[in-house]
This record gives sequence, C-alpha cells and structure tokens, in this order.
Amino acid sequence: MNQAFKSSVWRHRIAAALLTSCLSASVMAQEMLTDLAGRSLRLPAKVERIVLGEARLLPTLAILERGDPLKRVVGMPTDFAQLDPAGYAQWLKVFPALAKVAHTGRASGESFSVETAIALKPDVLILGLGGHSLGPEDKEALDRLSAAGIAVLFIDLRQEALKNTVPSMTLLGKVLGRTKEAAEFASEYQRQLAVVTSRLASAKPRLPTVFLENRVGLSEECCDTMSHGLMGRLLEAAGGRNMAADLVPGAFGSISLEYLLSHPPEVYMGTAIGHKASASATPNRIVLGAGVDANTARDSLLRATQRPGIAHLATFKTGRVHGLWHHFYTSPFSVVAVQVMAKWLHPTLFADLDPQATLQGFYQRFQPVPLDGQYWTSLPAQQP
Repeated sequence: MNQAFKSSVWRHRIAAALLTSCLSASVMAQEMLTDLAGRSLRLPAKVERIVLGEARLLPTLAILERGDPLKRVVGMPTDFAQLDPAGYAQWLKVFPALAKVAHTGRASGESFSVETAIALKPDVLILGLGGHSLGPEDKEALDRLSAAGIAVLFIDLRQEALKNTVPSMTLLGKVLGRTKEAAEFASEYQRQLAVVTSRLASAKPRLPTVFLENRVGLSEECCDTMSHGLMGRLLEAAGGRNMAADLVPGAFGSISLEYLLSHPPEVYMGTAIGHKASASATPNRIVLGAGVDANTARDSLLRATQRPGIAHLATFKTGRVHGLWHHFYTSPFSVVAVQVMAKWLHPTLFADLDPQATLQGFYQRFQPVPLDGQYWTSLPAQQP
C-alpha cells in the first residue's frame, strides 16, 4: 500500500468520524424541554402532524396556528362535540373539515385509543393535565406512544390556569415553531390578569363569601362545588372567599344543602353546562355559551335557583346571584372569568372594568371564529 493510498484512506476515515461527530452533536443539541407534568421530552425536529388529547384544545391551538388551526391536526377525541355542542357547531360552521378529523376516543381517558393515535403517525400528542384524556399516571400508554416516536406533551389550562396558562403557551410555541404568537398571547393574558390582581393588592378590600356551584343541574342533588383548583382558583384571584375552601380539601367536591342554608354566602355563582338547544330538555341547567341570548341566559339562571331545597337560600334575595360559563375553567381565556367575578364581587373597585370588551378583544386577535353568545349572566335583587 503506497503512501498516497494510505493518506487517502485516513482522510476518508477522518471525514467520516467528523461527520458522525457532527450528527451526534446535532442530536444532542436538540433542545430538551420539561412539560407541565414535569416530564422531559426532546423538542421534535419537525411537527407536521398533531393529535390533540382533547378536542377542546382547539381554541388554544388556534392562538398559535393562525388562519387554519386544523392544518396539522390529524386526530382528536369527540369531547368538544359532547361537552360543548354549541361551541363545536360554531367551529364546524367555519371549518367543515373538522368533521373529517379522525377520532381517537370520546370524553374520557379510558376511551382514548393509543392504537389509533399511533396509526395516525403524529409527531406530537398534546394532552391537558387533569383533563378528559390520558394523564401522567397512564405510564404504560405514554411509554407506548413515546416508543412509537411521538413526542408527548402535557400542558395545563385547567388545574392551575392562572399559574400555568402562560408557561403552557410558551411551551407549545416552542414545540410548534410559533414562539412569536405565543409571546403575543402571553403578554396580553398577563396584562389582563394584572388589571385585577394589582388593583386588589393595592386596595385590599374585604373578601365577600361565595358559594360556587359546579355544573348546575347535572344532578338533582345539591351542592357540588369547586375548591382548591379549577374555577376555585379563578374565584380566589378575583377577590372572593370561597366558602368551600375550608370544607372541601381537593379541587372539587360537595357540601350539604343543610350547611349551605344554615351558612348562607354573600354571593352565589353557578357554572353553566347547558346550551340553547338543551334549555327545555334540561330546565335545571344554567344556559350560557355560543348562540345564547341574554334573555335565555337570565331565565335559565332564574329557573336553576328555583330548584327544590336550594330555592330557600337567603342569598337569592340579595341580588348577588350569578351564572358563569363552565368551560372558562379549561379555556385559554380564563382570565376573562377572573375579570367577570371581580366585577361582581367588588363592583365599585372595578366599575370601569369591561370583561365583555376583554373577551371580544381575545376573539378578534386570537380566534378564527366570531364571538357569539352570552358567557355570564346575573339576577336582580328580589322585591320584598
């Protein structure tokens, strides 16, 4: 073997070694991220196909995916249509292709099909903490998805919305290559939240007691509520004293009707899971959301407060009786609910606050569907 040949061989070997080193460095350089469940994942090299763990994440995705939020979505469960049919219908009208997206399950983690999700070959699966899909505890399912090369990402707009919405959107922005859009939304979310929190911190008003009734009319029983989490956190940020905080240790639970009647709160708030088409079939539900007019909303709150037993609550005679769209607790616009409740709880302090304008602004800037419907309502004081 002559010297020239030896030199050529060594040059090729060195070049191959350098190429391998560069490729390894490139893989190592791929950013490692920590999601809202505290799980580590590698930033995907590309995201061309997305599966949503919940279809109700579509409005969140739309904040980042301007124009056509369905462009990269290949699968999702049917929870949007099941739990918020009016909102789903609104989306379907604007995006008929929504009806053709593959279904990975219904509105529960047990129904989520890992096999279907893998067969759709997504680059990323987006899940919500404490939601109606897989959770961090579903380790076997998550391991199967990861082994299939799918980046599994947990965000949180539900359990600790005010704490985790901004980091969730920032994380999503990185994964989807939409950091500019994420930063724009995060800035507005924080600004609108500070309108309430900074003023409360300065004024230090007395906190009125509130009974927050969860999913009014879902059952004949009273009284389901939310405490340390979900809408309970929004109530705290709005300057209310949740009467369930000392009675219900978790995020949600119930208190007895007898206790409620013997310890009447200053303010009643009920969350609405009814929609306009169901108003007559489920008369005990508060009706709010897409397509609901002001009269329908107010009448439904009146009917809900006339249910046997709870109708005797002394609070209903004071005029501090309100209904709020239930799905705010899992919406990227949860800060609007904080503003609404703050205005109810501290009307003088927040006399100049316009939550309707805030919600309208969010829709105009960040949503591909128009704002249509009533999302909160109140009753006047009863005449003596």
